[in-house]
Amino acid sequence: MENLDELSGLLLPDWMIATGLPLLSMMLMWVVSRLVLGHLSRLAGRTSFFFDGLMISALRLPIAVLILALNLIFLERLLRYYDIAPEMLESLTDNGARILLILALVLLFDGIAKGCIDHYSRTLPVLRNSRGITMILTRALVLGIGVLILLGTLGISITPLIASLGITSLAVALALQPTLENFFSGVQILIDKPIQVGNYIELESGEQGFVEKIGWRSTWIKMLPNNTVIMPNSRISSSKLINYDYPQKELSVLVEVGVHYDSDLEQVEKVTTEVAKQVLRESEYGVSDFGTFMVYHSFDSSSINFTVILRGHQFTDSFQIKHLFIKALHARYREEGITIPYPIRALNTSQEGAVLAAAVMGTTDS
Repeated sequence: MENLDELSGLLLPDWMIATGLPLLSMMLMWVVSRLVLGHLSRLAGRTSFFFDGLMISALRLPIAVLILALNLIFLERLLRYYDIAPEMLESLTDNGARILLILALVLLFDGIAKGCIDHYSRTLPVLRNSRGITMILTRALVLGIGVLILLGTLGISITPLIASLGITSLAVALALQPTLENFFSGVQILIDKPIQVGNYIELESGEQGFVEKIGWRSTWIKMLPNNTVIMPNSRISSSKLINYDYPQKELSVLVEVGVHYDSDLEQVEKVTTEVAKQVLRESEYGVSDFGTFMVYHSFDSSSINFTVILRGHQFTDSFQIKHLFIKALHARYREEGITIPYPIRALNTSQEGAVLAAAVMGTTDS
């Protein structure tokens, strides 16, 4: 401090020393921060981990605020040493430094939260569709915690405020119970992944379609007629559904067929299998290397029934596969003389006539 005393006796007055030194230190720290952050940013660009670049971006503004806070602290020490400012100004400078330090921390965590939401919203459907509200809630939470810490640092009691916030939060939670239920159901769907965007599913109520969007409140399902079913996430997570794309998109296509009792079943099996393999081989919708087969399973009133098992690349291919197979099988059965019967009902007209005559005679006698 002897050097400062000697310096103060020169041309520069005490107030200029008290303000000039913090400004000089601010400039030096700003240059250092720019150089350090610039070097770290170049290093982060060489890594594949997204959090490196995120931290560099989140540190820029907090470091500037931190520099200002440190200079306020330095200024307060100089003012106290030279005793050139009233005690109230020293107190304001000290409190201002505390506010800036807390603000730097709030800005840091706010930048990290914003960067994480931006990153994961590009890969997570539920976060992408609810990015706006998630960002608002997260930043409000960070800011609220920062305000509470600031009030506690300044000596203001926050116990009544926390109690009132707890009561308010409970009231809001009760009022928004359905919305919160749908939101957390959406998070559950995201984590458990029973369905994903693009999957073809069937709901417990019977609707079928492609999952178009999984939002923070509802899931949108686009049906084949080009209309959309919007289901609350709570209904999706609690109901039974069929995911035709899990564990893989390929699926079996079952076609029910019946032939006449006079048919040669060995020939029927041979011809049917040949047609099925040909359809899968020549059609873009079928899995060409699938081992097609058929199984007889029942005697009907007019036919022997069996099921032919084919395979398609995805659920919607089943419609075209059935279409092509039925056409080809019908033509081949005609060539081979295999009959596809239709139900026949025999009417006993003599018995019906006797019953009618008896009824007429009974009416005449009466």
